[in-house]
Amino acid sequence: MTTAVLVVLLVVLVVALFLLWRRNRELVEMYSPIIDVRAEVRRAREEAQRLRASTKAEMDRLREETMAALAEQKRRKETLSQEYSAARTLYDRLRSEIALVEENLEDISVGLYKPHYDFDSSEDYREALEAIRDRQKALIKSGQAGVCGKTWQIQGDARAGERMTRQYLKLILRAFNGECDAAIAKVSWNNISKMEERIRKTYDAINDLGRVMEMRITPEYLDVKLAALRLEHETEQKKREEQEEQRRIKEQMREEERSLREAEKARQEAEEEEERYEKALEKARAEMAKAQGESLAQLQLKIQHLDAALHKAHEMKEKATSMAQLTRSGHVYVISNVGSFGENIFKIGMTRRLEPLDRIRELGDASVPFDFDVHALVYCEDAPALECEFQTRFRDLAVNLVNPRKEFFTVSIDQIEAVAKEKGVNLQLTKLAEARDYRETLARRAEAAAGQVPQVGNEAEFPASV
Repeated sequence: MTTAVLVVLLVVLVVALFLLWRRNRELVEMYSPIIDVRAEVRRAREEAQRLRASTKAEMDRLREETMAALAEQKRRKETLSQEYSAARTLYDRLRSEIALVEENLEDISVGLYKPHYDFDSSEDYREALEAIRDRQKALIKSGQAGVCGKTWQIQGDARAGERMTRQYLKLILRAFNGECDAAIAKVSWNNISKMEERIRKTYDAINDLGRVMEMRITPEYLDVKLAALRLEHETEQKKREEQEEQRRIKEQMREEERSLREAEKARQEAEEEEERYEKALEKARAEMAKAQGESLAQLQLKIQHLDAALHKAHEMKEKATSMAQLTRSGHVYVISNVGSFGENIFKIGMTRRLEPLDRIRELGDASVPFDFDVHALVYCEDAPALECEFQTRFRDLAVNLVNPRKEFFTVSIDQIEAVAKEKGVNLQLTKLAEARDYRETLARRAEAAAGQVPQVGNEAEFPASV
């Protein structure tokens, strides 16, 4: 009984296990996709966490490398900036020193030089320059040009040390004098400031070399050399002014002589015409005494014409005689040349010519591209005084502030008219400049430009930059 029960129970157990296995198999087959997704999700989550950790480590490494590279770039930039700054400072210093000995006008800074002396003639400047040279010799002879701040001995021999000191001082003075003489020889109107700087730099360089031996050039000797440089420069300037003044005086004398010759020639011609008209008039009057009828009327008309011509010849003779006797009489003119100099630029001058337009035609010769236009021409007994009045009033408006004898002024025609009215001068002004050749030239250029046909597809017609 027991065995049978056990067998039955065993069979039931086997059947139950079989059913359970079968049910489990069905469940596995039914839910296997879900089980696989969960496993895949878990695996993907683990892979993502691993990848995130790896990426974070890589990013940290790259960030550290980037920061290190930026720090290196910043350090290199600072180093390059310092090197560039030092190189630029050296370049500027060398350029400045080179400019001291360059002769190229474009590389020289032209400044306004203020004269240190005010002598009347170049001879006075020469005398002052000789006095400066005597002062140099006196400083050298008295030992005040170069000094030594220490008593040297050579192997205990004070006399040998003194001899060495004298020779060294003589050497640095010779070097300084040579540089100063070179600067003085090259000084001109456009480089006086550079030459002063060149002497000062030479002074500093030589004193720097002598610092070890405690030997130096004195400031008194430097001042004497600078004074010699300035005197030499101002001497040349004064000589140039004197030459310009002599040239102007000679030109004025030639102009006066030419004016006198013209006046004398005009006077002689007027006298000859006067005599000729007087004889013709006497002859006509003698004929009129015998004439009758229509011939008498013709002779009367002829006598009237001869009287007018005689009067005109007499006036010309008187004018020519007056201009020959009065050296200050002449014509003051106001002229312009728009094509050559532009608008509102006038030349105000004077001439003693009997025919003043001859002088104006001379001014418009081949040295300027266009002829001058006359705006005013007035005769007066004291032409230099009237000319001086205009030029003094417009002195600050002169085109050339260095040489006022050029007589060109940047003014308006109304300003000229106002000064003339103020001085009581009857000045008949022509305000519009004809400038015939200039305006016709502009018209031809405009016509030529209008007749040009632009090429299609020409890429160079409108450049990328101007």
